[in-house]
Amino acid sequence: MASFRNSPGNREAGYSLQANRKTREGNFHPDRDAQFEYLNAQVRKSQRSRQPAISVDTKKKEMVGDFYNAGQEYRKKGRPEGVRVHDFQDKELGKAIPYGVYDIASNEGWVNGGVDHDTAQFAARSILL
Repeated sequence: MASFRNSPGNREAGYSLQANRKTREGNFHPDRDAQFEYLNAQVRKSQRSRQPAISVDTKKKEMVGDFYNAGQEYRKKGRPEGVRVHDFQDKELGKAIPYGVYDIASNEGWVNGGVDHDTAQFAARSILL
């Protein structure tokens, strides 16, 4: 089987390696503006009555362990941290499930992390913390 990577024939035919580009937005829901206007009115109503208005959402789940991460950190020159070659989930450590909670009125936020399941109960406990 021939390799297509960096083949001179591909370049001559007008092909090059390219990453995907996010360009398609999807369908516009006719009630979208009304939904956000309703939510905004509810937040303002809560704030006027000095009640909390928060935003809660789950963040990207991350595998726990010594896995490759695209970030960088300062280390002694020539001593990068060793990580696994393959990103297969560690069955004992599992995944970290972070939940972000943002208090709109006080402009404060925090993240609660768990390793069990992404459930409504976990979201509710994130708020209680």
